[in-house]
Amino acid sequence: MRRFATSVIENPSPMNALILIPARLAATRLPGKPLADIKGAPMIVHVARRAVEAGLGRVVVATDSVEVAKAVTGAGFEVAMTRADHQSGSDRIFEALTALDPDGKVDTIINLQGDLPTIDPASIRAALAPLADPAVDIATLGVEIAREEEKTNPNVVKIVGSPLSAARLRALYFTRATAPWGEGPLYHHVGIYAYRRAALARFVALPQSALERREKLEQLRALEAGMRIDAAIVDTVPLGVDTPEDLERARAMLA
Repeated sequence: MRRFATSVIENPSPMNALILIPARLAATRLPGKPLADIKGAPMIVHVARRAVEAGLGRVVVATDSVEVAKAVTGAGFEVAMTRADHQSGSDRIFEALTALDPDGKVDTIINLQGDLPTIDPASIRAALAPLADPAVDIATLGVEIAREEEKTNPNVVKIVGSPLSAARLRALYFTRATAPWGEGPLYHHVGIYAYRRAALARFVALPQSALERREKLEQLRALEAGMRIDAAIVDTVPLGVDTPEDLERARAMLA
């Protein structure tokens, strides 16, 4: 059984939400990643399918690649073309948002990474839950770390936070180090974000912060600027595809 509140499932979309999936071809460790074939379909199409299954509303892939756009539209999904010079997925989705919704009708934006082909649609819905609290600017997901080797792995980003309930943390810091110290659970950060529209606009206007550059974690920019991030705690970490080995795992999982 999942640990997030039942109300998350019963009322998954209390806001006017838009799911945006940033995708670019210029990945260094796995070139052409969005178009990698998994079970006869490009990876980005699998992610779009999962997003639609979440049942939150409109789903759009934001890309600067004609090849990605053709693959996505060929599978029946919507695309927003963006500039090629964006430094982050957040910048890309903000450009897409302003083009798709110039009148500001959308109030909640979910940034879903395009390399999560196995993500559970219920987890996408769960990412909205913390925004029920008006004090929260940005919502995300966390999973309790079960494997000892992940606790010291710098590629596993940890959330350091204050527990608000069994299903929610208020994030105080994100780090690649093993933290916090002492007895108790450690939480793996899952890189999906739900933004209030005003919070996203503020975030992309901020300059890179010192801790963001040091840890190479974009979300620290928001915390350093005094923005509040809360994390819903779920049970499973979706497989992020960054390497050829990850791709083979995803193919096996979806076979």
